[in-house]
Amino acid sequence: MSRWDKPGGYCDPTVLRHTRTLKQRDEHTCWHDDQQGTATVEVAGFLNAAKLVGKELDQMQVTMIGAGAANIRIASILTKVGVKPRNIIMCDSKGILNEERDDLGRLKSSNPEKYRACMEYSGASRECTLKSCSRGSDALLCASRPVPGTVTKERIKEMADHAIVFAAANPEPEIWPWDAKEAGAYVVATGRSDFPNQINNSLGFPGIFRGALDVMATTITDDMCIAAARELAKVAEDNGLTPDYIIPNMEEWEVFPREAAAVGEQAVREGIARVKRSRSELLEMAYLKIKRARDETMLKMERGTIPKAPKGTSL
Repeated sequence: MSRWDKPGGYCDPTVLRHTRTLKQRDEHTCWHDDQQGTATVEVAGFLNAAKLVGKELDQMQVTMIGAGAANIRIASILTKVGVKPRNIIMCDSKGILNEERDDLGRLKSSNPEKYRACMEYSGASRECTLKSCSRGSDALLCASRPVPGTVTKERIKEMADHAIVFAAANPEPEIWPWDAKEAGAYVVATGRSDFPNQINNSLGFPGIFRGALDVMATTITDDMCIAAARELAKVAEDNGLTPDYIIPNMEEWEVFPREAAAVGEQAVREGIARVKRSRSELLEMAYLKIKRARDETMLKMERGTIPKAPKGTSL
């Protein structure tokens, strides 16, 4: 597999195709967690990172390394919250995604999501190469190869002042946080819990699923994910933003009921909820259910019914 492509959830077009088919055929709620889930949390962090660096979303240039399921959905949701499509540069192992690529015919049939990205994000990329795609960018969002060095310090040095770098590959990020900061990045996030600013779908799907289930939503829309992202961002903002705290962590479990309530409320607003409940009802329901599940799990661990959580993890 190529340097910036990863098999499976992030990049496999087959996974995207199956998810699309299920959404069309299945009466039950389904989604692609590595796509919408990752995008929800990444957009939440991005909203707060932009506030910290004092930049307007519609003025920011964003470079995206990797053109799989995660980054394609992240880009789509970013444009819905204010980033201009013409200011997005997305690239895969073969080069920049734009309407001048020589594989457009194949992509149109085999990977329609990437084909649409070529059409939508071509404005700022015509003069770019893989080596120059991050030059002057305000943000670099990576969902690619989990090998430090995939993104170099030299690439970070070419970015704009107060640069934002999200290196989301797991188990190791595309660049170590300390290297990115040494190269000039102001806000750095990874997918790992042992570094500040964990951008990981595990912060998204518990609340999103809870909210969708509590109103029996027929699907999970991007607007529901945006509602979750804004609630995640608001929790962190209420707690006080810093370069090392742009998003809540997994130990702040109270974020999940708030996220669930925001998602359920949005589903009702969109008319896709089979059961209509108010925000206060949704918040109370989610809080009680999530707290009960946590308490039961902790009790079982104390009694030895299930193993205790590994040191350094949280419920």
